[in-house]
Amino acid sequence: MKSIEWRRSSLCRLSTWATIAACVLIGAADLIAAEAGTHVESAAAPRVSPFNANADDRNAEAERLLAAMTLEEKIGQMCQVWPETGELTPAIRDSVRNGEIGSLINCATPELIAEGQRLVREESRLGIPLLIGRDVVHGYRTVFPIPLGQAASWNPELIEQAAGVAAAEARSQGVNWTFAPMVDVARDPRWGRVAETLGEDPSLICSLAAAMVRGFQQERDGRVHGLIACAKHFAAYGLAEGGRDYNRASLSIADLHNIHLPPFAASFNAGCRTVMTTFSEVNGVPGTAHAYLLRNVLSDGWKFGGVVVSDWNSVIEMVTHGHSSDESDAARQAVNAGVHMEMVSTAFHTHLAQLAGQGAIELSVIDDAVRRILRLKLDLAATAENAATAEKSELPGAIATSELLRPRSLELARRVARESVVLLKNAGDVLPLQRERLRRVAVIGPLADASLSQLGCWAVDGRAADSITPLAALQDALGESVEITHVRGAATSYAEDTGEIESAKQAAAGADVALLFVGEDAVLSGEARSRSTLELPGVQPELVQAVAAAGKPVVLVVLAGRPLTIGEECNAADAVLYAWHPGTMGGPAIADILLGVANPCGKLPVTFPKHVGQIPLYYSHSNTGRPSPADYRPLTASQGPDLPVDFQFRSHYVDGDPFPLFPFGYGLSFARYEYDGFELGSSSISSQQKLAVRARVTNVGSRAGVEVVQLYVRDLAAAQVRPVRELKAFRRVYIRPGESQRVEFALAADDLRYFDNEGRHVLEPGKFAVWIGGDSTATLGGEFELTGDGSAEQRPAAVARSPQDDLPTALPTEAGGADDGA
Repeated sequence: MKSIEWRRSSLCRLSTWATIAACVLIGAADLIAAEAGTHVESAAAPRVSPFNANADDRNAEAERLLAAMTLEEKIGQMCQVWPETGELTPAIRDSVRNGEIGSLINCATPELIAEGQRLVREESRLGIPLLIGRDVVHGYRTVFPIPLGQAASWNPELIEQAAGVAAAEARSQGVNWTFAPMVDVARDPRWGRVAETLGEDPSLICSLAAAMVRGFQQERDGRVHGLIACAKHFAAYGLAEGGRDYNRASLSIADLHNIHLPPFAASFNAGCRTVMTTFSEVNGVPGTAHAYLLRNVLSDGWKFGGVVVSDWNSVIEMVTHGHSSDESDAARQAVNAGVHMEMVSTAFHTHLAQLAGQGAIELSVIDDAVRRILRLKLDLAATAENAATAEKSELPGAIATSELLRPRSLELARRVARESVVLLKNAGDVLPLQRERLRRVAVIGPLADASLSQLGCWAVDGRAADSITPLAALQDALGESVEITHVRGAATSYAEDTGEIESAKQAAAGADVALLFVGEDAVLSGEARSRSTLELPGVQPELVQAVAAAGKPVVLVVLAGRPLTIGEECNAADAVLYAWHPGTMGGPAIADILLGVANPCGKLPVTFPKHVGQIPLYYSHSNTGRPSPADYRPLTASQGPDLPVDFQFRSHYVDGDPFPLFPFGYGLSFARYEYDGFELGSSSISSQQKLAVRARVTNVGSRAGVEVVQLYVRDLAAAQVRPVRELKAFRRVYIRPGESQRVEFALAADDLRYFDNEGRHVLEPGKFAVWIGGDSTATLGGEFELTGDGSAEQRPAAVARSPQDDLPTALPTEAGGADDGA
């Protein structure tokens, strides 16, 4: 990554004619002071009352400050700086004093943060506090499962609580802005950042993203008491071509509005105050300068009143893209498109004053950006760190540590990890293990005791020393009455050395059961961690087969940041748990499920392919005119000439079927659920009505459990072909053994709208199919008809709530989350 040295003053490089223009704009005294490297209080920069974090009228306070600011101070608010050396250098300190920095990112210590805020409060003219940004993606010191794992819980309430803990911990250390949630729709598991997403389905993402925003921000009385949330990456970053990070995204207007924009709208409706642009080009234009996305959709269409921040260095990277001629051009394009703050790179700092002097950027555009940033800072609940009028406190020594790793936070992390685990296979009810029958247990695999890797990617403040691994948790839970033999089998998940495999096989042969922990080390997923295959890396496939050959029951536990093609491994094992990267308390959570303390209830938020060649593979695909029959099998040499013609010419592969290894929404339980009693409240509805859709779910097993009941819909004939199924609602239902629950959903006609390629929001009369079940292959269902003439509205993808609106706006159904129920 290109290292950018922070340059304190851009004005010293102004050309002579631009200098004259700048004199008019900011006052000659300020210009002379800027060139001299000092700040002079002049007529253009009079003494004024400093930033008032407790202002009753925040809009008026923002306007008061804006009117008092010089152009240089305004541009400073639009600059986010990384203290790359881990300290506030003299240049950064001077820039903070002169109001040339609006935000710091990735500060190494809370003491550094406190010093930055002290400089603002005590030594700057206006005392405008710094936004302190950090990637608090799935926890701070208490690390929760990766977002993809949290999504497997299908539990918005729990996810909101987890984000609340992360916010409390981070805010206690001086951080006030997180770059989460990541709401990109993931359709290609080769892409490393699938780990940071909430899955492949926009409806599920909408529900969970809104919960994360509420949890992070802890909003009360219109103020953020936690962390400012940031929905990213706007937009379609998840469509990176070939699964290669930062690669281009090419898509239709309909897919953009139906699939990729709704999670952002849901985030804004939940109060999210900031949004980050995508690194990638979208239909040929980098997201950092995408006027259609940032102006037409976000600002003009949705009336979003928050702050747009670029991604790391993405402004100047538009030169490399081939979109901007130089960094000045990149700054002009970004600001005019609607970017309000530049992350890390310095094109705004270096060039905006000159561009304003040339008329290439209107002063009103800069004022709009700064007004938004000021209002954002005023929305932060006043603390000693952000209140300029607060008395000096002993910040470095008084920074709260009591919020970190609280017992209740760790217990919540354990619960979230438990609910994130998905039971994929349980042949012969191998699980839960009967501990009274256990004498010897083999704990095998490179990830059984990998305290750092279980935290996953983007756990920047997590510590390996805080993690409790599966091995440690099992040793604690089973005690001395059970002999545990631990063999890694491989040094890491990607190791190529087979030297430990034989020892692993022998350990399995001598045990009552082999618990095999495989998957991906954390370094294999996340940003810039794309993979060309999805197989278990290294010698792990050989390890699994060797352990299975020992002839003892094998429980496979997969810790990974993406769906992996584990068909052969699933066949070799008796039971399979997918635990993702489960975080600090991942070990106890996994042990709870293995030993039956908890009943797994996770459901897959993504489709699992059988082979990498099937990608992209997702449940809500189009049907084609020649769909593959459900009983399709790959061709063989002997079959070829004799296969029926109708069977041959279908949408499939000659060397494999087109179906997933595990479908979206899938997940087993120690309980067993049966669905019946499907009913529709009516055979037809009008455009103003709702349809009651009901089914009965019965627990026919011997254990109580939670089932995630899912509702899917298909538009059977539309002017623009619709997916074979779309998730419209879900509900978590707790059911005791032998008990039945009647589950009812209210399906609104507006839920059946979609956007066409003309940008119209279409509601068409016709027939629809609807299903209720435990995953996206549900067969229990029926049909109904939507009557009337239909309608086509020309309006934006969602009427998203502006952070500056005092009154909340109802979440539009097309951007709405699922019914999270109990």
